[in-house]
Amino acid sequence: MLRVENVNTYYGKVRALKDVSLHLGEGEIVALIGANGAGKTTMLNTICGVTPAAAGEILFRGEPVCALLPDRIVKLGISQVPEGRQVFKPLSVEDNLELGAYLRYRGGEGKKAIHNDMKQVFTLFPRLEERREQLAGTMSGGEQQMLAIGRAMMAKPKLLLLDEPSMGLAPLVVQEIFRVLERLRGETGMTILLVEQNAKAALKLADRGYVLETGKVVLEGPADELIENAVVKSAYLGKSKN
Repeated sequence: MLRVENVNTYYGKVRALKDVSLHLGEGEIVALIGANGAGKTTMLNTICGVTPAAAGEILFRGEPVCALLPDRIVKLGISQVPEGRQVFKPLSVEDNLELGAYLRYRGGEGKKAIHNDMKQVFTLFPRLEERREQLAGTMSGGEQQMLAIGRAMMAKPKLLLLDEPSMGLAPLVVQEIFRVLERLRGETGMTILLVEQNAKAALKLADRGYVLETGKVVLEGPADELIENAVVKSAYLGKSKN
């Protein structure tokens, strides 16, 4: 579904991504792990066109997307759940979800189809339905994360990019979020690229994984093999090599 080939991305003269290559198959959950500053968020922003690649190629379902604007990439079927959630705090839960479908409204899609998709979001996250009139800024961090995922889903993506969905959340809330992601893949066939510092949780959920260090992919493979990799254990899972 997605193929990234030898991508380089710069911030000014600083090369943040260095010949990065990765791929996702239809219906896969792939984890991208690494320390702060490794380039994980830059990778997602490059795929979405927010921080365009200076070199390399990104293909989504065989179509090059490197030269496209972010709104066009969303229309093709890629949605991002940004780091820090970034919900519209002065607006209600329902208004936030409506904004997720903004491009669908602009494209002339009817309200009925969009509201049916909102019902599906409420099925995955019943608390959002309970709080549909509540201002997003008054919700807990976990509820805001659910809303951010729901808002991305309202664009009807084929590929969902998630940037640190566990950040700042209690362990039980993280478990709930990850259960929903697994359910989402199972029920809809959604393909997911998951950026996470919580490497253990990410690799337990994922089919495959990539390890990014200072802008380069240094390891890749099946998630269960990466969990047992001595380097990954030492650097990201809090375990010694012995």
